[in-house]
Parts: sequence; structure tokens; C-alpha cells
Amino acid sequence: MAEEDFPYGEKMKLLDIVGRLSEFDEEDPVYAAEPTIYAAEPWTEDSDAMVLPQQDGVLVPAEAAKEGLAYFLEINLAIEITEALVASAERKAKRFRYLRTRYLLCHP
Repeated sequence: MAEEDFPYGEKMKLLDIVGRLSEFDEEDPVYAAEPTIYAAEPWTEDSDAMVLPQQDGVLVPAEAAKEGLAYFLEINLAIEITEALVASAERKAKRFRYLRTRYLLCHP
């Protein structure tokens, strides 16, 4: 992982987990256990949440269930989604700059 290990099993806010997605390293042995986000419903950025490895045949591990958390999303999917959103925002910004430049050329 990044400079320090991600605190698996530690309760935190969903927004904090999303903000730390870049700390997950596919080369880390824990990543092979498909780390998954479990969060309290209704899901908001302030929902209590934790990351735990998936367990075969168990939708919500006992540790998460004890905290009232439900299955939310696997870390690898969360990373893919945030990367797609960033890419989409970058494309929009690039298109906006292009249109702005074009407008300025046509309207000096």
C-alpha cells in the first residue's frame, strides 16, 4: 500500500474511505481477498463504514453486521467508478476550454 497500511476493520465515514481509495495497492496480499466497503444505510457521505475482506458465502461479515453496516461496494469497483468520474470531469473541462477558446476567437 501507500506509506502506511489502510485501517481495515476500523469504522470511519464513507467519505473518508472514498478519499483514501488511492491507498489501496493491488500488489498487497490483503487486496487479493477483495476488500469491500460496508456502510450504514441510508448511504450518504456521512454514513459509518468500514473496509473488510470479502468472506466466501457471506454477504456481510459478522464484524460489519455487528456495527449495523450493509454491503456497499468492492474497493476495485469503487476505484473504477471514481476513475471514470474523474476522466469524465476532465473531458468536460477540456471541452469547456476548447469551446471557450473558440468563442473568444469568434468574439474578440
